[in-house]
Amino acid sequence: MNQPTTPYAGDDRASDTDVVSLLMRQHGDIRNLFDEVEAGTGEERREAFRRLVRLLAVHETAEEEVVHPFLRGGTVGGKQIVEDRLAEEKAAKEVLSELDDCDTDDPKFLPRLLKLRRDVQEHARAEERYEFTHLRRSTDVTQLVAMAKAVRAAEAMAPTRPHPGVESRAANMALGPVAALVDRTRDAVRKAMG
Repeated sequence: MNQPTTPYAGDDRASDTDVVSLLMRQHGDIRNLFDEVEAGTGEERREAFRRLVRLLAVHETAEEEVVHPFLRGGTVGGKQIVEDRLAEEKAAKEVLSELDDCDTDDPKFLPRLLKLRRDVQEHARAEERYEFTHLRRSTDVTQLVAMAKAVRAAEAMAPTRPHPGVESRAANMALGPVAALVDRTRDAVRKAMG
């Protein structure tokens, strides 16, 4: 049972037809990972939580790089929709960052995780209801497919840890590659240290 059942973002080679399909599937992966973290214990819980942190960080960065700029410039009311989602993302990144520094065996971990789960699920529902609906209405299939490719490219350069305060495209461009390098180095060290 120590084998991961939910992949890292971009690691599963799923053939999502467009950006909305890709992001919706990732929302499902995030829900599954929350289940794995809650059900796990010891090293199994720690590994599932590391995968959850990485998926959330990569998923949100990709949305900030690809989806949000399109919505801001390409849809009526898109700017407000993006601002609302960014506020939710910042709050979630702050909680996730605190949890990332907490041991998964700490008695405070699970109650904080459950709060984060509620916040993330509420955020995902808002994305699905507002952002994804606007995406489908505001563009054609060709552009949705191109945006999926761009999301995958952004995921390759995305930080693997939450960085509160980095919810804008400009901040991601400035910090993204450096944070990704630091995060991947930290991941390698953690893996080497067991």
